[in-house]
Amino acid sequence: MEQIDRPALKAEMKEMLRSAQVSPKGFVGLYLLLILALSMVDALASSGSPVTYGNPLGSFVSILTSLLGVVLQAGFILYCMDIRRGVRAGYLTLFDGFSFAGRVIGLAILQYVFIFLWSLLFFIPGIVATYSYRFAYLNLCENPELGCLEALAMSKRQTLGYKGQLFALDLSYLGWLVLAYLPSTLWVAYVFSQITAASITGTAYTLPSTGVSFTISLFCSLWTVAVQLFYLASYQCTKLGYYETAKRTSGVSPNFGSERQESGDEDRGLF
Repeated sequence: MEQIDRPALKAEMKEMLRSAQVSPKGFVGLYLLLILALSMVDALASSGSPVTYGNPLGSFVSILTSLLGVVLQAGFILYCMDIRRGVRAGYLTLFDGFSFAGRVIGLAILQYVFIFLWSLLFFIPGIVATYSYRFAYLNLCENPELGCLEALAMSKRQTLGYKGQLFALDLSYLGWLVLAYLPSTLWVAYVFSQITAASITGTAYTLPSTGVSFTISLFCSLWTVAVQLFYLASYQCTKLGYYETAKRTSGVSPNFGSERQESGDEDRGLF
């Protein structure tokens, strides 16, 4: 294990992002707006049928949009990897994850199942499992030929001794996270307080109209996107710095079978 100088690594990543050919804010904005669009499609599909009869279409759309979001996340990771390697990544890098979408989706499902099973034991084992698998996506993105179980097993070995440092990294971005979700948190708190007050007084609580709820939800989502523009790329690139240190000190690294690693000076273009 090696003690990582987090402030120095953050400063290095910010400088590296400034030299990126494609603006990190522009790339993150495209990524988050696509995720927001998927969320809106999910919300519209899920509101189509009465709860008592279920909504098969809504369930299918919800699963589909979630899986698409996972694949887009892989594209975002690939963009950040290219930035660290000095590769001029274009906007289309966001869709590179679709070339190995099956493995990305399989890894997402396995990781969710394993963390869920550990969480059944208690809250703390679930958190430990989350950090144990923190590098699984990075392993797969670095070598798409890896098996899903192999990527998870490698992550468990790579994170030995680094879980505490990864937790400290997350805490260092807590202020940004609170700011990003402040409006939505306040809105949920307001609605909950109104429901509680109505139950105490015995009066009926009237839910806000669909138009009002949609407008507030859209504002909260756009606020979150706007805040994440300022830190998400930096956070992901800094986490990649931890990943590279963990690979080196643990001796556990993917087999670089992809051409992406071998073509570090390749010009990937703006699009």
